[in-house]
Amino acid sequence: MKQNFTNSAFWDDRYKDEEYIYGQHPNDFLRDNANLFKNGDTVLTLAEGEGRNAVFLAQHGCQVRGVDFSVAGRAKTLQLAQKQEVSVDYDIADITQYDMGYAKWDGIVSIFCHLSESNRSALYQSIEQALKPGGIFLLESYNKKQLEFDTGGPRELSYLLSLYELKKAFQNFEMIVATDVERAIVEGNSHNGISSVTQFIASK
Repeated sequence: MKQNFTNSAFWDDRYKDEEYIYGQHPNDFLRDNANLFKNGDTVLTLAEGEGRNAVFLAQHGCQVRGVDFSVAGRAKTLQLAQKQEVSVDYDIADITQYDMGYAKWDGIVSIFCHLSESNRSALYQSIEQALKPGGIFLLESYNKKQLEFDTGGPRELSYLLSLYELKKAFQNFEMIVATDVERAIVEGNSHNGISSVTQFIASK
């Protein structure tokens, strides 16, 4: 049985209020590595939600397209983009079915995008095909040890990543960062406290 968070109606309900549940500031890991993305780079952000990361990258000078299945998330993203006076494209789609294209993107970003094990392998293949040569894949995600904490993320093991899985999937890439860390995360009220995450950056 699918967890509720894999349903678009669940996220539409969570995003319906004025408050940004993960805040309006970008993810720390993305912010700290933004220098990997140059002015004018085309960047796709997966499971973009309310837009904090897409808007940040647009402020950084990137041409950004978010993808998520939440209509409410898209509305809040465009609202945040307007507030920050930047432009962001946003597709409503299930990312397990989304056509990312071929050699299309300078960067693909995945921040706390949690899919079941049965869907992740195909997604990784799509990412590899969709990146241009030299393109950057940047990910931060809760890993399996996060079950020891009550600070955010899925409570089912199959939706949590392992570093081994990523290294195997992107073995043909140059790995820039590949690590498991415990760190304090403060992203609104929904990601808050010491957490166990996987941080991964690789270049095609």
